[in-house]
Amino acid sequence: MDHRDKFCEWINKLSHMEDSQVWMPKALLEELKLIENNDLDIRERFYKDLSFGTAGLRGKVGAGTDRMNVFTVGKATQGISDYIRGYGNEACKRGVVIAHDPRHFSREFCELAAGIFAANGIKVYVFPNLRPTPELAFLVRRLKTIAGINITASHNPKEYNGYKAYWEDGCQVSSSIADGMTEKINAVDIWNDIRYEDYKKGVSSGIIEVLGKEYDREYLDKIESMAIHKGDELDLSIPLVYTPLNGCGSIPFREMLNDRGFSNWMIVPEQEDPDPDFTTVGYPNPEDPKAFKLSEEYGRKFGAELLMATDPDADRFAIEIRNSEGEYIPLNGNQTGYLLVNYILEGKKDGGMLPAKGAMVKSIVTSTLSSIMAKAYGVEMFETLTGFKNICGKIPFLHENGYTYLFGYEESVGYAICEDIRDKDGISAGMMVAEAAAYYKKKGKTLWDVLMEIYEKYGYFAEDEPNLVLEGIEGSERIRRMMKWFREHIPSEVAGEKVEKVIDYIDGYEDIPPQNAIRIFLEKGTWFAVRPSGTEPKIKFYFYSTGESLKEAKNTGEKIKNEILEMINSVS
Repeated sequence: MDHRDKFCEWINKLSHMEDSQVWMPKALLEELKLIENNDLDIRERFYKDLSFGTAGLRGKVGAGTDRMNVFTVGKATQGISDYIRGYGNEACKRGVVIAHDPRHFSREFCELAAGIFAANGIKVYVFPNLRPTPELAFLVRRLKTIAGINITASHNPKEYNGYKAYWEDGCQVSSSIADGMTEKINAVDIWNDIRYEDYKKGVSSGIIEVLGKEYDREYLDKIESMAIHKGDELDLSIPLVYTPLNGCGSIPFREMLNDRGFSNWMIVPEQEDPDPDFTTVGYPNPEDPKAFKLSEEYGRKFGAELLMATDPDADRFAIEIRNSEGEYIPLNGNQTGYLLVNYILEGKKDGGMLPAKGAMVKSIVTSTLSSIMAKAYGVEMFETLTGFKNICGKIPFLHENGYTYLFGYEESVGYAICEDIRDKDGISAGMMVAEAAAYYKKKGKTLWDVLMEIYEKYGYFAEDEPNLVLEGIEGSERIRRMMKWFREHIPSEVAGEKVEKVIDYIDGYEDIPPQNAIRIFLEKGTWFAVRPSGTEPKIKFYFYSTGESLKEAKNTGEKIKNEILEMINSVS
């Protein structure tokens, strides 16, 4: 069945369906009728099914098999229900916990999923309104559910929504679990196989249970228990500005700051409340310095030393700090990671809490400077594939081998402070960075001072992470061609530095499973990597360069980046 046949099938099926509180076929039908003469748009929507993988589903909201809508969400949920039922009655009784972010249709998709699980005899726990992704990850383990679902597109633009799946370990589903779920999902006929029970009836019957605020408190208590310094060790009057970027972070971040005793902070008022259109933000990704525009304006008026932001589902966290000239400087995920690694190791050592066999975990595309730092404290840094299903998924291995987990992170502004929250967590990362800023301020230092001290002590590293956004069918095909071409044309020298080692992860490497990624090491400790994004229409690049000074490291990285991007852009 080609894209036009699928389009006609949807038109026919939707034409014969009546609107209900959940399914709303008429709106989808009207949307499709508007494009009936646009073959390119029809092809984009129907050339494939929205794929379910280890990141779950993610796509633009709209009608079509490659879009997020009640039918694609319903199909995924019915397939996961079938997969859970395969584990027997006990798994069904343990149930599923569901959360959602503030995006368009997130609540509707949440209630739809709850009704489908309930109709399949699976216990469901839901929140009364939006909650952060890391709280969902925490409650999977706290409630001992078999699985968790979060309706979120993380930091994607407003047109997107998504569906993250978690398993009983509190991590996003592993490749093997995702494969099993995918098999069941692919077997679902969206027009005939989806079971559904009315959400309100499910709540009345008790098979759907709405969670109380006591679970929010447990989540915050767990985060706050990770504090390294407290009370008089901190200058809690340090001026701070925070923005949740109109997402889930506003309430828990505010409560965390109050609980910890910070007395001089503000939230960007235009971005405090949920807004699915992200009106004052545009692209709600805290990795992008443009997301800090309003924070900087308020920061200057407020005299803030630290600006903090979480993305719409509050799992990512980024900061801007004042440099020695008093200007706000955006830190990339690696640099914030350096500050956290340094603060955790230094604090635990000074407090006599550094374990004999400590471990940290980072992704393969995250800077090796943190590995040097960890080694200086006798702590081992483990590497995994990207994604916190891999980073936090390493925790059982660490326990089995006598290690104590201290911290996990990756360059894309994701940090896992607490091993009981097995995903990146912007709330706990925010607490630890604010605590670090207050601790160093008490000692007469800024976070900028500390970052410069890290470079002076361990070596000057520069980081750059450009990416190419290539949407749609043609974009996907071009990314595939780029990766194929690059594998066939690995350079022997880049910007005057010889290539010393190449690691291609396509078939796996040592104990690291396969991933479509290539990592190239040059002389003098410089290296770079390239891989397609697993959740966005991007090909991503990671450049890490060293030098005798920060300026030299940046200049080296710029030369390498320009040469590699020129090569890759030549692929049409």
